[in-house]
Amino acid sequence: MTRALTIHSATPGVSIQDMGRAGYLAQGLSRGGAADLLAMAEGAALLGQPDTCAALELAGGAVALSASDDMRIALTGADMRATLDGAPLVWGASHALPAGARLDISPLRGGFGTLHLAGGLVPTVTMGARSAHLAAGLGRAVQASDVIPVGADTGHRTGLRLPENPLDTTLRLVPSLQTRLFGTDTLDRLEHTAFTKDARGNRMGQRLVPDGDGFATAEGLSILSETIVPGDVQITGDGMPYVLLSECQTTGGYPRIGTVLPCDLPKLLRAGPGTAFTMRFVPLEDGVALERAEATRRASLSRLLQPLLRDPREIPDLLRYQLVSGVTAGDDLDQRPQRGAA
Repeated sequence: MTRALTIHSATPGVSIQDMGRAGYLAQGLSRGGAADLLAMAEGAALLGQPDTCAALELAGGAVALSASDDMRIALTGADMRATLDGAPLVWGASHALPAGARLDISPLRGGFGTLHLAGGLVPTVTMGARSAHLAAGLGRAVQASDVIPVGADTGHRTGLRLPENPLDTTLRLVPSLQTRLFGTDTLDRLEHTAFTKDARGNRMGQRLVPDGDGFATAEGLSILSETIVPGDVQITGDGMPYVLLSECQTTGGYPRIGTVLPCDLPKLLRAGPGTAFTMRFVPLEDGVALERAEATRRASLSRLLQPLLRDPREIPDLLRYQLVSGVTAGDDLDQRPQRGAA
């Protein structure tokens, strides 16, 4: 019998994603695939498998499912609420999913979360990928009663987690072809403006709302449509910036004030609506160096894995934990009244 997931319910925004389809820009098809590539690398590290394995992406959506066999899962990306037969699961970690148990995942504050299966999801390959490209009409969103095949798993470890990192809300940009059209005063104002992540966003792009005036430029009305890529920050006619994401179009005519570094896109994808961001330009050479450093870090994520339950022998300050009520390290004895004291 084929290993499979059965979907009991799914809201819009839940889809199967892998690394997407490279090589089709000339035909008008963007790469698509997972919006949060860091989440794919984290899931691969937690389960000990390639980051090319297809997973379930939850773009602010919710899903309930069960598995035909005992499986291993990993939860990465934006923090979400996950329960297994009602018991809460730790996000950013790997877990066992027993056959028949019900897994429920729902948003906490929004953002893109990812559910990984050991062995990967293995729906039919279309144009070299298993991912759904919703904007292009390739595949569709996951729906209730879907049965999704799962590949073979040769691993066994669960109960691993990656260290939590505080959310950095600075988006670093490199100049684009139209950056100079905005003028130095506007570019300086951009770097001193707070932007709020809007509720309007999907796999094509995310709207940001500036604290103050927009960034429209009259010169932008005369540019020709040209190639655009994920990370480009387009300024629409009302002056609002949109950060393009994995299912963006392949060409566009809005002026681009800059391009967010790929390594910074997960910050935007994991934040909920209402989160405040700032933007800062970096030279192209610095951007290349930052991307190389991030690629090296992602390749070594498996070295950062920690057990969910720590071995007491590996906790140097174990006696400082109040493991049993009333039992401490003993360094508070001088605070107790001495015998014979009033």
